Amino acid sequence: MLVDVISSIAEARSDLFLNRTAIVVDVLRATSTIITALENGSSGVLAVETVCQAKTSRQPGDLLGGERFCKKIAGFELGNSPLEYTEEVVGGKRVVLTTTNGTRAIQKSAKAAHLLAGALLNSASCAEAALRFRRDIIILCSGTQDEFALEDGLCAGLLVEELANRCTEPIVVNDFAAAMLHAYRSARPALQEIIMQSSNGRKLAKIGFEEDVRYCCEVNRTSVVP
Repeated sequence: MLVDVISSIAEARSDLFLNRTAIVVDVLRATSTIITALENGSSGVLAVETVCQAKTSRQPGDLLGGERFCKKIAGFELGNSPLEYTEEVVGGKRVVLTTTNGTRAIQKSAKAAHLLAGALLNSASCAEAALRFRRDIIILCSGTQDEFALEDGLCAGLLVEELANRCTEPIVVNDFAAAMLHAYRSARPALQEIIMQSSNGRKLAKIGFEEDVRYCCEVNRTSVVP
């Protein structure tokens, strides 16, 4: 089985996803938010690329969620903080979500045979779900503004480890996947601290979202796999 990791949206060509299972990772915060919304009873999350698409896709009873450059979009009920997506707020409701990077990555992966949302929160269950499709796997790190983001790479490394531990056949990885596996293993003893000190971790903490970062660093908190 082949397992490739792509460092950012800028490196993702549509043909790479054909006939493969894709896992999109945006630890801070889109895929963590999607996972949390569904864990807390949302009836579904529709990920769209633009603000205009979000507004036109909205149906009666839907909630609009999303951000641009870490700030909630004007007129939307929710931002991109997973801690906003409580059962009281999203239970039984569909969320239409658009974010700066994560939902773009989901759209970029649309040609995959199967598409999963992965994060630190659900890594083990996400790996198990991906293996059930019995296809080669591609993990796309959403990154930030078309550049690599450390937290996504570390999560990809964890996913590679989870896949290797569960796969009944040897897995073959690309160089970046191998690098991220080694990076994750080195970072594991101080994972939260390292992510807190990453570029995105520092940025979010500075504008009041430190608890988001700490929450998103929790490994295997849930078995939900969008």
